[in-house]
Amino acid sequence: MKTLELKGSLRTDLGKKATKALRREEMVPCELYGGEGNIHFAVSEKDINKLLYTPETFIVKFDIEGKVCTAVLREVQFHATTDKAIHADFYQVFEDKAFEVQIPIKVEGFAKGVQAGGKLAVNLRKLKVKGLMKDLPEFLPINVTELGLGKSTQIRELAFDNLELLNAKNAVVVQVKLTRAARAAAQAAAAE
Repeated sequence: MKTLELKGSLRTDLGKKATKALRREEMVPCELYGGEGNIHFAVSEKDINKLLYTPETFIVKFDIEGKVCTAVLREVQFHATTDKAIHADFYQVFEDKAFEVQIPIKVEGFAKGVQAGGKLAVNLRKLKVKGLMKDLPEFLPINVTELGLGKSTQIRELAFDNLELLNAKNAVVVQVKLTRAARAAAQAAAAE
């Protein structure tokens, strides 16, 4: 899994005035959970945008005024009209402890149903998994070569080494939908 390094500065004032002042300086107030205690800090808006506006998932290595910790992004709050990040929560992770994270999927292959005129629909772009840091890949490969018209791949059909899938077992990840042209061709073939 990819790693991103960010520098943060500790926050001592935690009220509304202090957070508004931080945001005016183009800083995003953040909180780190899961360690020996919660850590309140701020990160540059420009730096945190590298983490937020990408389809990839990162392990974040923080340097908060000399204290180094590893974390994953848990939740982000955005401003209602400007879409700027106004607060972020991170969860501290450790090498020897399993944790939950969302990992993007990568569709591989050319589905038989698409060759027959169907349309491939990706319903879940990321899957929620639990595993150790060393076992987490950059993406989860899903082969769709054998998917026919009207067929789908569900979570229960997937398995990855040393990872536990946490999504609902009946959730559809990818499917080949029938298009009008494919439906007409199937009806014409059935009529003959």
